[in-house]
Amino acid sequence: MTALLSSEWLKLRTVRSTAVLLAVLALALLGGAAIAYLMTADWDQAAPEVRLRFEAADPALPVVPIGQFCLGVLGALAITAEHGGGMIRPALVAVPRRGAFLAAKTLVVAATATALALLLSLAATGLGEWITGDRPAPIAAFPELSDAWPTVLANALVMAVSALVGLGLGFAVRSSAGALTTLSVLQFVIPTASLLLPRPWNEYVYGTSLAALAPQLAGAQPDPLLSPWGAGLAVALHAVLALGAGAVVLLRRDA
Repeated sequence: MTALLSSEWLKLRTVRSTAVLLAVLALALLGGAAIAYLMTADWDQAAPEVRLRFEAADPALPVVPIGQFCLGVLGALAITAEHGGGMIRPALVAVPRRGAFLAAKTLVVAATATALALLLSLAATGLGEWITGDRPAPIAAFPELSDAWPTVLANALVMAVSALVGLGLGFAVRSSAGALTTLSVLQFVIPTASLLLPRPWNEYVYGTSLAALAPQLAGAQPDPLLSPWGAGLAVALHAVLALGAGAVVLLRRDA
């Protein structure tokens, strides 16, 4: 298993798309910090009654959705790149136990995505706290950095699970274009379209989408649809359903 994990790690870190996605994540972090800086500068010059209408200058607000999608793409390309390049057949010949192949790729993607998600979430929140300094709410997202830990961990968990959802879709669809299109529909189209549904269906569909689970998981959303435990279960179900679909296709169909 160690050799298999090393092989999967080598493939993941040497694919060109991984470097591109890391660059996009770094740019998203810089962009989020720039927005927070401009909002804070605007807050400093605003009248006291206007300051009360400001939103929090939190770089995580734009960075987390981008991080979710980028890590989802990372997970999807971890397998679809092998299908697209024709390397999946020799890979399955070298590792005939397809369950072990799936487990090794899942562990490597999960570990990599978790490390990146934690780093991204902590960096975004830390930058926000550094930019807003000792300014009060609402421009400051948190009274102290220690108060931000539930949100930091919830954002990181949802981003990491997005990578597993992308991996499961990649195994199931076997096509980069198909997996990324499905991922975009799940992460952007369905949550947006759900707002057009009548109540209470709009709340059920939007509240259980990955885009809406992080604040519920952190207990930071007023009047949430799900409790933190319920949100955690919903996050886990996204990964289980996507990886389950991928496992069925991998184990039952020829490469």
